[in-house]
Amino acid sequence: MIPAQPLTPKDIVAELDKYIVGQADAKRSVAIALRNRWRRQQVPSPLREEIAPKNIIMIGPTGVGKTEIARRLATLAQSPFFKVEASKFTEVGYMGRDVESMIRDLIEIAISMVKKEERERLEGVASANAEERVLDILLPPVSVAPENPVEYSMDSGADGAIQLPEVQELKDDSTREKFRQMLRDGKLDDREVELNLTESQSAPMVEIMTTSGMEDMQSNLQDAFSKIFPKQKKKRKIKIPEALSGLTREEMERLVDMDKVVKEALKRTEESGIIFLDEIDKVASQRSGGHGPEVSREGVQRDLLPIVEGSTVTTKYGMVKTDHILFIASGAFHMSKPSDLIPELQGRFPIRVELSSLGKDEFVRILTEPESALVKQYVAMMATEGIELVFEQDGIEELASIAVEVNEKTEEIGARRLHTVMERVLDELSFTACDRDDKRFVVTAQYVKEQLQDVVEDRDLSRFIL
Repeated sequence: MIPAQPLTPKDIVAELDKYIVGQADAKRSVAIALRNRWRRQQVPSPLREEIAPKNIIMIGPTGVGKTEIARRLATLAQSPFFKVEASKFTEVGYMGRDVESMIRDLIEIAISMVKKEERERLEGVASANAEERVLDILLPPVSVAPENPVEYSMDSGADGAIQLPEVQELKDDSTREKFRQMLRDGKLDDREVELNLTESQSAPMVEIMTTSGMEDMQSNLQDAFSKIFPKQKKKRKIKIPEALSGLTREEMERLVDMDKVVKEALKRTEESGIIFLDEIDKVASQRSGGHGPEVSREGVQRDLLPIVEGSTVTTKYGMVKTDHILFIASGAFHMSKPSDLIPELQGRFPIRVELSSLGKDEFVRILTEPESALVKQYVAMMATEGIELVFEQDGIEELASIAVEVNEKTEEIGARRLHTVMERVLDELSFTACDRDDKRFVVTAQYVKEQLQDVVEDRDLSRFIL
């Protein structure tokens, strides 16, 4: 679903800046790709169907923000998003996953997304219906005949309708409204009611060990068994809040139109789906002669090609056309380069963007600037223990310096190194936080050095710990 008032490329970059530090070129490329989707929707047919998405290859070391950019982009676009490592796929005939399985996974994500939106939309109606059902249990409607029944005949009236005596209904609206108010105020929460709630009958688990291309069979068999073993109702005696919750879920399932959900999910997948192909460099052949694993790598590329080019994939929800799904590939390309991909696949990724390695300044910003910055996370977690955790500026800079140093000495893992360094620095505090008398803890440069100096200086030790 493309937003009614889509973001401009500048707006998209501004939103991405809230979560990802640097990498302006990559943000610019994905912002243009997202805006182009909206532009295509405005183009009249039949030209609209001819405009293909401009797929992107992100080139850069691990931990510099490639995956996060793609994930945040999908959130902004309200698009189904699926991330998969290209190395999980193998050429058909080898052990591994069939490349078409990523489209099936994407449609499942779209189904869940649309179903969740429908539930949120219908939540008020479902809650009202559940409330009425609970009130019916508390105040069951009773109908009785009049105390003094009279003789009557089957004479017809002036309009020809047969005249029957009226039935007296004992219905007290004021009492029902009083109970409704008590229910909403929580005054009946301790009361128990007996009702039939739907329970999911556990279908037998089916696991298929087979070659690639058969992943969908397990799901289909599971669906078949769920129909053979349908959901059953079980009488239970529970408190009113639990009864309201259970009945609301039942009402919501009843109100959600699955045909409508599937139709919208298929449309959303085809028009705005995003697939992030990580580790694309792992299936790039190095043109060394075509023996051993190189054969399988090139086979994966050839199997990926029709999906990226645009084809129709069969799923249990119907046929999915991949012509307008946006593919974002990424890889470090240490041992290979994008030109090592087969020419046909290269042509389907016209936009190449290189992400730069992160230095000390970027690490300092990553620790403090994003809305979900690591420093903010630890401050919030320690606050749950009543600890005021304070990071001095020199302490943050020392953390960043050590992370850069360890990356240079051992293996370059980008911003992920900050997690290991931070955990090591706050190890003592995390262990003793619930028992501390001093409720204020300050992280300074000196404290960071004391915690990490020995490990950083011992290169062998830092390989294992940091």
